[in-house]
Amino acid sequence: MEIRTSKRSVCGSIINYFTSARFLIYLGHSLSTWGDRMWHFAVSVFLVELYGNSLLLTAVYGLVVAGSVLLLGAIIGDWVDKNPRLKVAQTSLIVQNASVMLCGILLMLVFFYKDQLLSMYNGWLLTVCYILVITIANIANLASTATTITIERDWIIVVAGSDRSELADMNATVRRIDQISNILAPMAVGQVMTFGSTVIGCGFIASWNLFSMFIEYFLLKKVYVKTPALAMKAGRKVEEQEMKPITDVVSDIPEVTCLMGENPLKNTENQKAEMKEPTFCDRMLEPFRTFRDGWIAYYNQSVFLAGMGLAFLYMTVLGFDCITTGYAYTQGLSGSTLSLLMGASAITGICGTVAFPWLRRKCGLIRTGFISGIAQLLCLSLCVLSVFMPGSSLDLTVSPFDDIRSRLLNIEPLPDHFSVTSAPNVYSTTRMYSSVNESSSYNEDMEINPQPESYVSVILLFSGVIAARVGLWSFDLTVTQLLQENVIESERGIINGVQNSMNYLLDLLHFIMVILAPNPEAFGLLVIISVSFVAMGHVMYFRFAYCSLRNRLFNCCAPEQKPENSAEESKPPESDV
Repeated sequence: MEIRTSKRSVCGSIINYFTSARFLIYLGHSLSTWGDRMWHFAVSVFLVELYGNSLLLTAVYGLVVAGSVLLLGAIIGDWVDKNPRLKVAQTSLIVQNASVMLCGILLMLVFFYKDQLLSMYNGWLLTVCYILVITIANIANLASTATTITIERDWIIVVAGSDRSELADMNATVRRIDQISNILAPMAVGQVMTFGSTVIGCGFIASWNLFSMFIEYFLLKKVYVKTPALAMKAGRKVEEQEMKPITDVVSDIPEVTCLMGENPLKNTENQKAEMKEPTFCDRMLEPFRTFRDGWIAYYNQSVFLAGMGLAFLYMTVLGFDCITTGYAYTQGLSGSTLSLLMGASAITGICGTVAFPWLRRKCGLIRTGFISGIAQLLCLSLCVLSVFMPGSSLDLTVSPFDDIRSRLLNIEPLPDHFSVTSAPNVYSTTRMYSSVNESSSYNEDMEINPQPESYVSVILLFSGVIAARVGLWSFDLTVTQLLQENVIESERGIINGVQNSMNYLLDLLHFIMVILAPNPEAFGLLVIISVSFVAMGHVMYFRFAYCSLRNRLFNCCAPEQKPENSAEESKPPESDV
């Protein structure tokens, strides 16, 4: 009898977990992230193939996306703050998925009728299609930004309630889902495009978003119903009070004013008429005011330095993006080796998400960020050391700007500026081929290139990059939870929108840095600059942590206190109206 009772209790707890708001958020986030990662991977491939194997459209798309979030991040966050939670989540979900579907269909049509479009209106119609694709894809990315702010920076806080340990666990789980999707989603859509075609890939992604949209919409509704606190949103009380009937305001006015011959109703109606309709100029300037107010509010946050520290970590070439992988190819690493390294990087990133909740319980949230920063810097010191090790491509006799200057002035760089081993590699990483057939000869050239004199430098470089992911993701989760706990509810959207803008700004600067110094001989300088920015970011965080804990920062057993302007203490006082 006791065994049956225990089995029922176990089954009941399992069923309760799978129907809880917490699990439903994980499921919805998994579907959303999977679609996002597939699209982000595939859209770059589509744009490259669409423009004759050139990176021009991809570069334009990246610039448009970064610029849009940089300029509109605060405005998107303000929109999230000023509207009901369910409306924001559903609207951003529909806009994002509909944009991806529309973009996929448009890409299919362009691939099918590219020759006809090229011959019409001297190719201008095809150019319009390119502009439409980039514009719609950018709208999808902005909607994805709104979804991220809504779910990861607001809904999770409400679902977790006052339990900070549960909030930390939810943040870590969400980040693990991101890490796994980063690996598996591009692999899945890549297989579809390899064994099918780009057109089939477009159709597959469009179909996935259509299928996913309905399930995510249903899951959002279920979470909203299961969590009644989501229906109550701070910051809307003021708006509701402003919409109170005018008679309620008049009833509070003393009778003395009526005895003096004044008409309070008339005076109040005049004031209401003056404040009712904003002028055309006010409407035009409203986005600029929101942009300004958002950055001012971000600067005034108690966790400002922590957020800036996180943003500075985006100014780096020490990640598994196109820049680092391109450099790895110039150092003789094969594609299979790079894929193994990327897998190892993902595993260490997941280890960082596992270490974060444990560290937070043992040492406290603020100290977790401090410890994670030290761990990341220690690992990145291997990258700095690799610059001066045998096999490093660093050559201070070659100007970092030789390549960009030669392209702007249409002058070929002198061959004696480059070593025998590096010359073919520089050529292969910078030249864009106009046909797929030429890529075969490119692969043959890579095979006959002499190997570098030593792999010590590249081994140290990637060992540091991979090991640093543990500290990186633990630090990212720390700052994320600090923003969640210390930003008042009515400003969560706009503050996190500005934080996204800061992240994109530093990310954009790192791409500009690579454009100015693209040759492999300058990569060592880029590594040193990157580690310097990461160090500056952690110095900012250390200042925040020390101001919050003082000498207790170095005592891991002492309890932490919340920063002065915490979410509970900095709530605005209720209006007397």
